[in-house]
Amino acid sequence: MPLVRNPILPGFNADPSIVRVADDYYIATSTFEWYPGVQIHHSKDLANWDLVTRPLNRKSQLDMRGNPDSCGVWAPCLTYDGGKFWLVYTDVKRKDGSFKDTPNYIVTADRIEGPWSDPIYVNSSGFDPSLFHDEDGRKWFLNMLQDHRRRPKAFAGIRLQEYDPAAEKLVGETKTIFYGTDLDLVEGPHLYKRNGWYYLLTAEGGTAYEHACTLARSRNIWGPYELHPQKYILTSKDSPFASLQRAGHGDLVDTPDGKTYLVHLTGRPITQARRCVLGRETAIQEAYWGDDDWLYIKNGPVPSLDVELSAKRDENSYWAERCYKFDSTEGLHKDFQWLRTPEPERIFAVKNGLQLTGRESIGSWVEQALVARRQTHFSYDAETVISFCPTDERHFAGLTAYYCRYNFFYLTVTADARGQRELLILTSEASWPEGSLKLPLADPVQIPNEGKVKLALMIRGRELQFWYALEGEPSLKAIGPVYDASILSDECGGHQAHGSFTGAFTGIAASDLNGTEKKAFFDYFLYRPVKHDSDRYDV
Repeated sequence: MPLVRNPILPGFNADPSIVRVADDYYIATSTFEWYPGVQIHHSKDLANWDLVTRPLNRKSQLDMRGNPDSCGVWAPCLTYDGGKFWLVYTDVKRKDGSFKDTPNYIVTADRIEGPWSDPIYVNSSGFDPSLFHDEDGRKWFLNMLQDHRRRPKAFAGIRLQEYDPAAEKLVGETKTIFYGTDLDLVEGPHLYKRNGWYYLLTAEGGTAYEHACTLARSRNIWGPYELHPQKYILTSKDSPFASLQRAGHGDLVDTPDGKTYLVHLTGRPITQARRCVLGRETAIQEAYWGDDDWLYIKNGPVPSLDVELSAKRDENSYWAERCYKFDSTEGLHKDFQWLRTPEPERIFAVKNGLQLTGRESIGSWVEQALVARRQTHFSYDAETVISFCPTDERHFAGLTAYYCRYNFFYLTVTADARGQRELLILTSEASWPEGSLKLPLADPVQIPNEGKVKLALMIRGRELQFWYALEGEPSLKAIGPVYDASILSDECGGHQAHGSFTGAFTGIAASDLNGTEKKAFFDYFLYRPVKHDSDRYDV
């Protein structure tokens, strides 16, 4: 069988949940504050994946306005009970400090493409919910239990309770069935049944470099659960030079021919500072069942960079340049998302290009006009052409490389206090907790008050350079210094350890801090992957 290089879902695709229906595989991943919520990819061969839907796509299902960075949709669980699909997820409203506000919901659909139902509220006792469909038809709801009284960590174990689909609520006894190991931070539970055993797969150690998958089993769903003889079936925590780091939070799937695979999140750090600019990605490992009825990872517990699968990956598609024309007949391309709001018509429209309506600042947690796609390569070029007529310094629009409100680079078309148009780079570099711009700013470049402007950025590993050209000019000119692009990473994402969960994006944005809804127009957006000597992990 051909070798396929991990990750199978490159770029920000964290907390994978996988299900097989006949010969179709589906993976659901977290989207946090990015809208619409949850990414579901489809594959026939486990090697080649295509984004088929984002099911939480209307206000009645999800409204994240006001959610802080790295809150929103955490760790969805996708299952199928033979009749319909079930999706369980958390919409986290607060995560920092002692308290976490974590309402959990269920939506269902007859077809993976939807339509998906309005959500049913389940509970708020913790996050990372999952749903297990037992052989007798009963359904069981699991999530980690949050206890704000524990110091310094509030992860109090995995909680189990029966879910009644007719009554649409939890019923009966509730019990903590697993407290985790000394690695702590137990979360991400999934239940399976095989040969009379209930198997409980969990994530431990946080989502940084101590992350791991733990497996336990019991003859009774209520426990007690005994630990796997290896304790951690997958982890890179003791292998700092392994190609795949931060390995954990997994889910299992069986193929029609009887093989078992584990999908899991992972990170590929760059620079000596070990920064994962592509965020937490989805990888896959072959597993097997031993004579002792325990699951083992092939060549594990350290994850493998290359894995045998039934098909090769389409490398041409991975390296293809993508020029998005913003065709009004097709709407916004599926590669793009925006932040928090379920009312996209207030921030953008596809009309012979992309029209952004200036709203709040690029760092807003409520309503900002920012449309972007994932960075899925360590090196790339991005380019757009903008038409924008600012009248003062509170109007700005342009091209951004963005992680969160605390970490972004932003080449803007703006104006000074007299209304003279200029190009100005705004940066917020590892500015947690203030979220301030890095001052002094690079000197602005005055440009004519009329005419389109081409804006571009080039990232080569850790180096970012902005470029521009005025209308009619044949070539781009560099603007500003070379920036450290590696800060667009979980490790620098504006929070303490285990606190930043997304990944780098690149896109376009517009702000009108005067509240007059000034519009910016973009002709296209180009994303060009680049093979670069420093990118030793790229596929």
